Amino acid sequence: MTYPIRPIDESQWPAFALVLEEGFGWRPNPAQNERYKAETEFDRTLAVFDGDLIAGVTSIYSLTMTVPGGQLPVAGVTAVSVLPSHRRRGMLSSLMRRQLSDIRERGESVAALYTSEASIYGRYGYGRASTSLSFRFRKPGGTPFVANAPSDPSLRLRVAKPADVRADLEKVFASVVARRPGRYERNARYWDGVLADEEADQGGAGPLRSVLAEDDGGVRGYALFRIKSSWDADGIPDGEVRLQELEAADPAAYALLWRSVLDRDLVSRVEAGARPVDDPLLALLADPRQARAGWTDELWVRLVEVGAALAARSYSAPVDAVIEVEDDVCPWNARRWRLTAGPAGAECAPVDDRPDVTLPVASLGSAYLGDGMLTEHLAAGLVREHSPGALRSLATAMSWSPRPWAGLTF
Repeated sequence: MTYPIRPIDESQWPAFALVLEEGFGWRPNPAQNERYKAETEFDRTLAVFDGDLIAGVTSIYSLTMTVPGGQLPVAGVTAVSVLPSHRRRGMLSSLMRRQLSDIRERGESVAALYTSEASIYGRYGYGRASTSLSFRFRKPGGTPFVANAPSDPSLRLRVAKPADVRADLEKVFASVVARRPGRYERNARYWDGVLADEEADQGGAGPLRSVLAEDDGGVRGYALFRIKSSWDADGIPDGEVRLQELEAADPAAYALLWRSVLDRDLVSRVEAGARPVDDPLLALLADPRQARAGWTDELWVRLVEVGAALAARSYSAPVDAVIEVEDDVCPWNARRWRLTAGPAGAECAPVDDRPDVTLPVASLGSAYLGDGMLTEHLAAGLVREHSPGALRSLATAMSWSPRPWAGLTF
């Protein structure tokens, strides 16, 4: 059967939310529900219908995301789900294809998402484009920094309620968002979510707390966290810090904030999820093993318009290559493209020349933000190289430092 797909309006929110509740097995409380509704861009929210029933959904946040060398509009794909009763009917494929077509018509060349199941989105041309670390410190007060860790005697710490210093938090974040690919600008509704502090948001770890690093010129960094207070059977403090965010404008403020988080009294554990894979903290620790790091995939990226996307970012080294792109979901990309690029700029145009490399569009997506997975894809047999050395040259040019990371799930 063919099931119609069309945007929904605000009156259809309950049916939309029901699909998400069934698909993800989680029901937000009323305050969370209203917050998610306020964040939803209804003109970019699609539903697939079985008669009058909304059976599948997907939505988009209109993001301004940092890419190597600049920022550009990116479609932040979210809320993808199909009712359990309607699986295996082609609804998800129809939704994803329609969504990609809409993104193209809007003039956005790149889409990105967080995946709930990593096996799904490669079939639609998304590639794993960034990685995040989680840190688990035990006895964190005994975690020394290297002797030459930066410090600034003009800096001081200030404890504050996050809601009272929201303007300072927003200012610090705005000063760092363009430094790392994958990060995206936050509007007021995003900040409402970051600072949400209903009981359901606390997860049993108490109210949201903040500590600021500042000097006479103003705030230079902040940490947002919760503390789960606990004592063991012998009355020994056994609390846990759950770090939500730590942002700083400079290395000295960054180091001071981490020292503050790790040196909390009455705490035996610090949990820090969703940190960048090249987090400077690992260089500050005298014994990096104390971080007990684990990794997971983070952003997945899809090039909706290959030529425009490759021309929109910067490159770490010169490259001149003809790339044959395989793309059975967005056929307008499935052709040969000459990428001529370097630190000064880039051009990417369709050609009929002999290709230097042939690769699926998902491989380009995985490399787009600079995480450099093309050589791994070649070794895995996912990419074909026709001109010796062409793939390494392309991978070097597309690599970037710092490594990509978004930080806040959308």
